[in-house]
Amino acid sequence: MNQVNCPVCGMKCVKSGKTKAGSQRWLCKNCKTSLTHKINNESKELQIFLDWLFGKESQSTMSGEGRSFRRKTAKFWDIWAMPPKIAETRDVVFLDGIYLSRKACVLICCDEKHVLGWYLCRYEHAGAWIALMKRIAEPRMVVSDGGTGFAKALKKAWPKAKHQRCVFHVFCQVKRYITSRPNTAAGAELYMLVKDLLKIKSKKESQIWVERFINWIKKYQDFLDEMTIDENGKSRPTHERILKAERSLLKLLKEKTLFTYLDENLKNDFSTPSTNNRIEGGINSRLREMLRNHRGLSIERRIKAVYWWCYMHSPEPLPLSEIIKVMPTEQSITSIYQRMNEKNRLEQSLSIWGDAIVWSDLHNVDRTFDGWD
Repeated sequence: MNQVNCPVCGMKCVKSGKTKAGSQRWLCKNCKTSLTHKINNESKELQIFLDWLFGKESQSTMSGEGRSFRRKTAKFWDIWAMPPKIAETRDVVFLDGIYLSRKACVLICCDEKHVLGWYLCRYEHAGAWIALMKRIAEPRMVVSDGGTGFAKALKKAWPKAKHQRCVFHVFCQVKRYITSRPNTAAGAELYMLVKDLLKIKSKKESQIWVERFINWIKKYQDFLDEMTIDENGKSRPTHERILKAERSLLKLLKEKTLFTYLDENLKNDFSTPSTNNRIEGGINSRLREMLRNHRGLSIERRIKAVYWWCYMHSPEPLPLSEIIKVMPTEQSITSIYQRMNEKNRLEQSLSIWGDAIVWSDLHNVDRTFDGWD
């Protein structure tokens, strides 16, 4: 039985009959305060909501065909589960973005076990990456798929971190350019070359691979230099897609982000991954599965579902009762924006009023003085 304490003096209360509605009445013998005590079931309801969200069960299979569930859990869609601030340095972190619609992308950062941060943006760009990374302590190594603006953000937010481009994404990028069955000898050799990139395990093997790539460029230099006149009468490369694949590999070699996982200084301290599979296969796939199980959600609820999943898989999520108290809601965020707008309007009005005083003073000066010395 739950113990009920008096809200006035804090002393223990005893049962004192029931109200007309059948609720238990409690009496404080110390200050004679009479009250009824309501049990807060929000934590249990939130747990039911999360079990449904992370599970495969549909609302139609629940009691009342889901109407009771929707009524009790609708309030949890108003909560924004915000990411924590990570102060402890990690050896390796993985970063990637998952698109929920054409104009909604959630950037995610994780380590081997937990989700460390997430950030909502319209598309991947340097500002969004910086906003995500500035709340997370700088790691020693970063693995990413090379999203738009990531390199710029990394130099600004985590300048000392070593960057590893996901080797599997490199392979997929070249494959998109030349396909898995190229029609030319140069394309076929390049495909086999980039396929071998996935098998490199040592520094010596990487040097051999770079030599093979350079020899491939020399061998097919004349072939790659061939030009064609298009329908507009302009000259353009005949084998443009193979050239794009070549330049993408040359860029990675120039940036030294292709074989970071073979760095001896890093390998001696921790396991250095070469791919972004931890976030692609471990997190993004789980998020896509969750959204697929509950397809039909509005874009806003899809975003909040991702937020809920990420928060509950963060290093130290708060107890459910604390989450309800601490996390911002739609109403609290709206009130914050209203206060910000009121403050901006006040500052603008004061600025205009101040300018009016200045112009008035200048006008008085012009009327007082006939000229300037």
